[in-house]
Amino acid sequence: MNLNKPLKTLLTFITLIIIGQTNLWSQETVETKPNIVLILVDDAALMDFGIYGGEAETPHIDALGKRGTLFTHYRATLMCAPSRSMLMTGFDSHLTGVPNLPIFTPPELSKQPGYEGILNNKVETVATRLKRQGYRTYVTGKWHLGHTEETLPSKRGFDRTYILDASGADNYEHKPYLPTQSAKPPWFKDGALIDLSEDFYSSRNLVDEMIHFMDEEEKKEDPFFAYLAFQAIHIPVQAPPEFTEKYIDIYEKGWDAIKHRRFDRAKELGLIPESVEMGKMPEGLKNWDDLDDEQKKLNAKAMAVNAGMLDAMDHHIGRYVDYLKANGKYDNTIFIITSDNGPEASSVGDVKSMQLWMKYVGCHREYETLGEKGSMNYIGPEFASAAAGPSSFFKFYAGEGGVRVPLIFSGPGIPEGQMQNSFARVTDITPTIMSLAGVTNPKEVAAGPMTGRSLYPLLNGTKESVYDPEEPIGIEAAGHAILYKGDHKLVKNGRPYGDGEWRLFDLSVDPGETVDLSVSLPDKFGEMIAHYTDYTKEYGVAEMGINYEPLLEIQNKFIAKLTNAMRPYLIGFLVLVIVIIFGRKIKRSYA
Repeated sequence: MNLNKPLKTLLTFITLIIIGQTNLWSQETVETKPNIVLILVDDAALMDFGIYGGEAETPHIDALGKRGTLFTHYRATLMCAPSRSMLMTGFDSHLTGVPNLPIFTPPELSKQPGYEGILNNKVETVATRLKRQGYRTYVTGKWHLGHTEETLPSKRGFDRTYILDASGADNYEHKPYLPTQSAKPPWFKDGALIDLSEDFYSSRNLVDEMIHFMDEEEKKEDPFFAYLAFQAIHIPVQAPPEFTEKYIDIYEKGWDAIKHRRFDRAKELGLIPESVEMGKMPEGLKNWDDLDDEQKKLNAKAMAVNAGMLDAMDHHIGRYVDYLKANGKYDNTIFIITSDNGPEASSVGDVKSMQLWMKYVGCHREYETLGEKGSMNYIGPEFASAAAGPSSFFKFYAGEGGVRVPLIFSGPGIPEGQMQNSFARVTDITPTIMSLAGVTNPKEVAAGPMTGRSLYPLLNGTKESVYDPEEPIGIEAAGHAILYKGDHKLVKNGRPYGDGEWRLFDLSVDPGETVDLSVSLPDKFGEMIAHYTDYTKEYGVAEMGINYEPLLEIQNKFIAKLTNAMRPYLIGFLVLVIVIIFGRKIKRSYA
């Protein structure tokens, strides 16, 4: 008999507990049903948070990151609604009914199965799944997955809701940010349309409402799932001046300086290898040195407001963390913090028709009050490319700058101070949350098994990866397309900054996507093309066509809406003209 075996087993168990790697320790955490807070930032680049190397001060996010695990190779999709549908369900966006922004979807495609533009009933939200496990569920912020009675979050598993069902809106007032929106973007509270308060500021109010929901909760001992979906830093980029002023000097050297700074920081932090090239800015962008002093000043402040909006959001996240601590909820709460896609590049106010609309609704771009109430602010493609740092492209494009975003897990049972370099994607969040809640076999629904994988094995140390290096993984939105397989990436970027051509990159040595391997590796290129074709067939991906351009689709919809709005006036004018003409003829006949 080996008397040392039990002692060795005990010592091994104790050692595993100390380093946080044992399944038993992790399972004990799960059995307590932790509270789960999902924080979604809108349009944040991989390096926008301070802990990822950004310029903005985000001390509360950084603190959560330091006591948790930072993912460095996590991908969302290249635009908000598809990412949110995948985040909420664990399914590929083409199975959820939201594979594209509705405003980008051509009318002929909106009738095709999977392209309805609202969350379908073939999938369940993570909130619905958690309610079955005894969780109380709350959401505040941007929903953008459906405005019908059956698609609002109040009917998709959330007990309490305070949401904006639109791509975005003003952060100070109840008014739109695009002419294609209604005069009052739809805000709902518990399923009913509401008006906003006079002192509204999005980041503050979303946290206030979340706290109110939890204060009003009768079942305070139940575990909760809180989904905070901020408007920061979506257009219009707005922040109170006290958050903005500290950043103005940082951006005065222009976008090239910021892109190089983030590139260097990315190497220091281990986000990219030391010996790689920086992702190039797309062709056709402005040169900082060609701007006059006033233009430089305005652009620098626009980016300072962007940092200020992140800072303001972080401040209010801090208020919520303090609330949880004061109510004894913090120690048993797991935080998940991420972004829906990369930085927004649209210069909406540079379009002539948009400028006319801005005057009509009372928006301006004056330097002194940029980012404050009444202003229309955005950072444009040059600073968006800078925010993407080492990566290429930005939001709405399939380059890494559009899809590679931050992801933080923090809380009980999560390894502290670690960086996780394994591949992960937005569909993995829901299955991971289910694992954290102790659900090993989530209910199967009409859409089939979840597309995503639980990242729990990465967090508890039982696996180094949840994806096989030979496993192809596809992403598509608005005609822009990606196929990942191991270190290789097949990618197609559409207009206006792309050309619709397929390219092949090895991300292990070229994360900036600077050297196209499609010609030098023809067999690999053909293999990846075949995998992408299989992906389109399996998920019902529609071909957008070579002439399709998302921004032109918006323009066409704007013209159609303007035409419809003007039709009664035009008809009235024509009737008046006809009456005048016939009146004159009748008058002459009696003369």
